[in-house]
Amino acid sequence: MKQEIAQIALVVNDYDEAIKFYTEKLHFNLLEDTELSATKRWVVLSPPSSKGCKLLLAKAANEKQSTRIGDQTGGRVFLFLHTDDFWRDYANMRSKGVLFVREPVEESWGTVAVFEDLYGNLWDFIEPKRG
Repeated sequence: MKQEIAQIALVVNDYDEAIKFYTEKLHFNLLEDTELSATKRWVVLSPPSSKGCKLLLAKAANEKQSTRIGDQTGGRVFLFLHTDDFWRDYANMRSKGVLFVREPVEESWGTVAVFEDLYGNLWDFIEPKRG
């Protein structure tokens, strides 16, 4: 049996502002943007060269969903973004205005910092140790 998580839904306020953040500040690729109705789109993004799980942007459709924007995990780190060059990407993200709420730390398993996306969701940004 083979299974994998294909996508994670991220509740957003607006498709276009979220696309702009992820493509311009994090250099994600916009894989699909299909209009499903007057208020709903199927928007899928992924980090450059990623073969794994993708991010599905899901615009909040009601007040209850709106309350979850930026707080899908009750303040815990929600998503984990790996890189092959922490310092290159960290400098690039900071130059684009990405807010890091925990500065870089060298751990036994790699280098990590925590940043917020445009809605306040927390992300671990990690370069795992090789070998």
